[in-house]
This record gives sequence, structure tokens and C-alpha cells, in this order.
Amino acid sequence: MPKILIIGACGQIGTELTQKLRSLYGTENVIASDIRKLNTDVVNSGPFEVVNALDFNQIEHLIEKHHIEEVYLMAALLSATAEKNPAFAWDLNMNSLFHVLNLGKAKKIKKIFWPSSIAVFGPTTPKENTPQYTIMEPSTVYGISKQAGERWCEYYHNIYGVDVRSIRYPGLISWSTPPGGGTTDYAVDIYHKALSDKKYECFLKEGTRMPMMYMDDAINATINIMKAPAEEIKIHSSYNLAAMSFAPEEVAAEIKKHIPDFEITYAPDFRQKIADSWPASIDDTEAREDWGWNHEYDLESMTKDMLEHLADEAK
Repeated sequence: MPKILIIGACGQIGTELTQKLRSLYGTENVIASDIRKLNTDVVNSGPFEVVNALDFNQIEHLIEKHHIEEVYLMAALLSATAEKNPAFAWDLNMNSLFHVLNLGKAKKIKKIFWPSSIAVFGPTTPKENTPQYTIMEPSTVYGISKQAGERWCEYYHNIYGVDVRSIRYPGLISWSTPPGGGTTDYAVDIYHKALSDKKYECFLKEGTRMPMMYMDDAINATINIMKAPAEEIKIHSSYNLAAMSFAPEEVAAEIKKHIPDFEITYAPDFRQKIADSWPASIDDTEAREDWGWNHEYDLESMTKDMLEHLADEAK
């Protein structure tokens, strides 16, 4: 069993990733860490360390203390939040990656996972079936940092032999963790508001289609790319990843099948400009062919699962 460190374990993805990895590899083999004890489930369910992702010495100490072999670097400032503090977003998103890559270069860890995003694409990128290799001119600090990070991951693999693996997450939807400050967060909040208020005011306009994925699929993809034999990983920048694409009114229509009097209205804000710069759908052929990626959830099955879990939680 590998000894695993998750940096940013209390975040939207890190929370569920921690739980899944502990179920697979044993609680004691998965060390969760974050800058504060932000999530009691993560903190209380197994080993937890407070660590600043910007402090190289802290990360190195944890790796030596726990004999870590694999690191999942999930700490980041997401798209909408990053636009409010660009300098800090760049610092966190880039320097945390450098710290982990340099520990890989020094052979102190064997394998690294670092998440990229569809934010690496921009307004000049082909919007439909965006290919793996294409024009990338991101217009947000989050996208700029992720694009730069992809280049550094590939560089450290090619020059220093670091085994770093990455996927470009689409918008992620989860019933168990709150939104983390992303442009696709409406697709999480809409389910909560549907159950509590039977109405939702969307911060994106009607017709804004973006690639999305249910968190269960994203977690499986993350673990499967790390489990894949090294020879199957042929892209060391980041893999395109896709499951479904939809616009807000399509989610609303699916919700109305379960909550007939649900209503949606639209009040686009600054996040609309970010959404308009991203793809509407993604071509992830390489991930499917190289390491066997396949998604399970579509909009219909995800909506059913989201509403069931949230209703159970509310009881």
C-alpha cells in the first residue's frame, strides 16, 4: 500500500478524494493536510496535519515524517475567487506546485497528482469538442496559472523524470461538499436551492453550456490515472476529461421532473465573462484510449442522485 499525502484535503475535491483513498488504501496510509482544520469529517476520520502549501519545509517534513510515496496536490484558489486576488492566486497555485515537483526531482516522492482545468482554454479555443492539443489563451489568473503549471509538469517529467500526472477537470458537482469559488458552482447551488426554496437565481445567462462532471466520476478518474502503469501515461502536461455538457436551463428542466414547481431566473454577473471564455464541450479521446477513462453519470442520473442525497441530509 502506498503512503499518500493529500495537500488541500479540506477542499471541494480533497474531501471526497481523502475518503475514497482511505477506503481503498487504509486510513493510516492516507495523510490528509490543509492550512487549517476546515472539515471535521476529514480531520477526524484519520491522520491529519496542518500544513501551508506555500511552505516547502513543512511539506518536506511531512513527507519524511510519514514516509510518503505519492502526493495529491489539491490546494488552489479557484477561478472566481482567484479573480478577486490575482497575486495570491498565482503564488498559491504555482509555488505549491514547484515545491512538490522539486521534491519529486529530489526523489523524495515517487508519484504526483496535480489537477488542471478547462480554464486553461480561452476565447480563441474551439468551443465544441475542444481537442487535447489546441489554442490555449486563458483570460483568467486561474487559467493562466493552470496553463503554466501544465508546462512545468511536462518539463519536470521530460528533464528530471518526475512521474507527475494530471487531468483537466471540467465543472465538478457534488452533494457532500459546498462550492469552492468556481464559475461552474451554479450547478451545485441550484440543487440546494431547488430543495430549500424551489427557485434559483443563476449567475450565468440561459444558454451557457459548459463541460461538467459528477464528483464520483472525477474522483474515480483521479485515482485511476494514478493507478495506471507509467507506460500508459503518454501526456504529462494534462489530459482532457469529459462526461457531459449542459446549460443552466437544462439542469432546471431535469430538476423540474422531480420538483415540478421549481423555477429558475437569470442575473448574470462577472462570472459570465469567465464562462464565455471556456469550451462548451470537450474531446477526451486520449484519456479514454491511453488509460481507460470512462464516465458513469449523465445529467439525468446525476440529478436523481444529487436530490436524493441532499433530501436525506436535510432530514
